[in-house]
Amino acid sequence: MVRIGITGHSNLTDATAELVAGELREILKEQRDGLVGVTCLARGADQVFARVVLELGGTLEVVLPAADYRERKVKPNNAAEFDSLVANASVHTLPFTESDRDAYMAASEHVLSIVDRMIAVWDGGPSGGHGGTADVVEAARDRGLDVAVVWPEDAARI
Repeated sequence: MVRIGITGHSNLTDATAELVAGELREILKEQRDGLVGVTCLARGADQVFARVVLELGGTLEVVLPAADYRERKVKPNNAAEFDSLVANASVHTLPFTESDRDAYMAASEHVLSIVDRMIAVWDGGPSGGHGGTADVVEAARDRGLDVAVVWPEDAARI
C-alpha cells in the first residue's frame, strides 16, 4: 500500500485541470495496486487528484480542516462534486470549529504525517497566505518527503 498526498492550487482553469489530470494519471498509474490518495479535498488540484485516484481503482482518504468546512467553504457550484467524492472516501475531520488558515495548515500537516510521498500541483510561486501550497511543499520537504511537482506547460490559474 502506497499513501500519496496532494497539495495544490484551488484556482485552476478548466483546461489546466485537464492537463493536471493527465499528468496525475501518469504518475499514479504505477501505484495502482494498493494506491491510497490522501487529500483535504479543496476545489481544484485536490479534487482533480481525488477523481484520478478513484478512476485508477485506488482508495481515498479525506482530511477536512474543520467541522464547518462544507457549509463554509464549498461553493454551491462545487457541492455535488464535493459530496460525490466524500461519499467515496473515508473522512477524518480535525477538531477545529472554523475553517481558517490555521485549520488548513493543520490539515496539511496531518496529511504529511500519514503519507509516503506528496504531489504538489504548484506553479512555484509563494503562498497566498499561511497554509498555502508553497508552505505545504516546504513542510513536506522539511520532513524529508519526496514531492513531485506538477505544473504542465500552458497551465494557468484563474
